[in-house]
Amino acid sequence: MPVTLTVASKIRDYFMLTKFTLSFLVVYTCVISYLLVPTVTFNLLSILVLFVAGMCITGAANAINQSVEKDTDAVMRRTAKRPVASGRMSQREGLIFAYTLGTVGVLTVGFYFNWLAAGLSLFSLFLYSYIYTPLKKVNSIAVLVGAFPGALPCLIGWIAGTGMLNPFATLPGSSEGAVVTNAGGYVLFAIQFLWQFPHFWAIAWLAHKDYAKAGFKLLPGNTGPDRFSALQAIIYSVIMVPVGMLPYYYQVSGVLSFWILLFCNLWMVGVSVRLFIKMNANAARWVMFSAYFYLMVVFLSLLLDKI
Repeated sequence: MPVTLTVASKIRDYFMLTKFTLSFLVVYTCVISYLLVPTVTFNLLSILVLFVAGMCITGAANAINQSVEKDTDAVMRRTAKRPVASGRMSQREGLIFAYTLGTVGVLTVGFYFNWLAAGLSLFSLFLYSYIYTPLKKVNSIAVLVGAFPGALPCLIGWIAGTGMLNPFATLPGSSEGAVVTNAGGYVLFAIQFLWQFPHFWAIAWLAHKDYAKAGFKLLPGNTGPDRFSALQAIIYSVIMVPVGMLPYYYQVSGVLSFWILLFCNLWMVGVSVRLFIKMNANAARWVMFSAYFYLMVVFLSLLLDKI
């Protein structure tokens, strides 16, 4: 086998190990959350540093997940071709790669931004890799636990810009008539936290047989696709409607994004209700793809409103 082909295959495997596309979506919200901090101005270097560090940390979490779950990945059709599961890469190599990525990412956030954001990044990495990952075989509460590290990138990005954890702290530059608090980061966290439930349950609905084969319990009822699972998706989508109004209330964004968020949240309610009525894979697919677009559109609208 030519050396160039071997190198290309290895690079491709490393990209697959980090789930590059999924990592990009997570880091996208992290960077935008950073830019939404009122005191942060556009700086290309800072954006690139946060993006690269975020990709390292998120990629590390995904790489640890794949390395730890190599045996269960091997029995599922959708994951059997992953590098560690297929045997193209050893578990040891996968973990060394993951720990290296994670270390580089956390240290970069700490030295360039602040150690509070770095500490939160490390906590998120640990929570996803070593609490959420093994819990998936125990109970569907794993989805709730996994939603915390899934939403923390928003808070990490915000704190990278403010250097403050206290949600009630007043941000620099606030005046008596226009007080802006640190709560904005927690609002962004809440939006992404709630978004994950209809999104992930739609995926679990579509891949239920594969997940069941591996012993994963990810749908709310622990039994499979049913009306209870669809009802849960509706409930979380409905909660997203008032939460989506909070960025405007806390002066994170303006009127434009307020209406865009309202439309997007009502759309998520609509597709979740459709799943409850139809109870089929096509309806679940609508929820899944709507959720993908939701995150991209919502955070982009928040950023454009600031600009």
